[in-house]
Amino acid sequence: MRFRIRLQPENEPYRVPFSHQHYLQGLIYRRIQRVDPDLSLSLHSPKVPKLFTYSLFMVEKRKLERGKPYFLGSGRGYFYFSTAVPSIAEAFIGGLLQKPEVELWGERFRVEEVKAVAEPEKLSGRKFVTLSPIAVTTKRVQFGKPRSYDLGPDEPEFYELIKENLREKYLHIFGTNPPEDFEMKVLNAKPKRFEVKRGIYQIAWHLVFRAKGDEGLLKAGYLAGFGEKNSIGFGMVRVDGRRRT
Repeated sequence: MRFRIRLQPENEPYRVPFSHQHYLQGLIYRRIQRVDPDLSLSLHSPKVPKLFTYSLFMVEKRKLERGKPYFLGSGRGYFYFSTAVPSIAEAFIGGLLQKPEVELWGERFRVEEVKAVAEPEKLSGRKFVTLSPIAVTTKRVQFGKPRSYDLGPDEPEFYELIKENLREKYLHIFGTNPPEDFEMKVLNAKPKRFEVKRGIYQIAWHLVFRAKGDEGLLKAGYLAGFGEKNSIGFGMVRVDGRRRT
């Protein structure tokens, strides 16, 4: 299930930091906790798959400020939230509607609308566009020690780990042995570097790609995100509306 959350700003223009995913993550956890504290506590466990993701924060109009770590937004702001777990959706959306006043990065907003977004009937063969960039990491020996290494779409391991991650999500969502049938072809790629925590950076990829394979695997990616770190704001995609010609 997927929702578009539209926000009315208290003041305009308003700042939006380029690295803002952790602010949205904090909002999501606070609203879930408000409605279902036990669920919120369980989602903090590193061993529990989160199975939700969200887009970057978008605005009706934006203006870049040269040399600044943020852009200026005006008009309404909005973002998308998606999950494969109904209880997570109920808690987050319920919490938002209980307390529609929202503060993000020091700016104040009010939830104006929460709209359910219909899921595509068929996913295999469609073109996908990222709403938040896809992150895939592995371990590589650097300076004599194994360190986290951010993979890119020019490396075969990038695709292998995305498929492995989708199969893991499938297992948790459907409870049956995950299929193998998945292929992904990147049509356009652009890297971005985000500060996910103070002093900790992640290189992730805005992609346009075509994917085909098992509908269940693709649905796991569509609902819970492609790649890793979905619950901190990576890997949300939308289906491109234009049919293949």
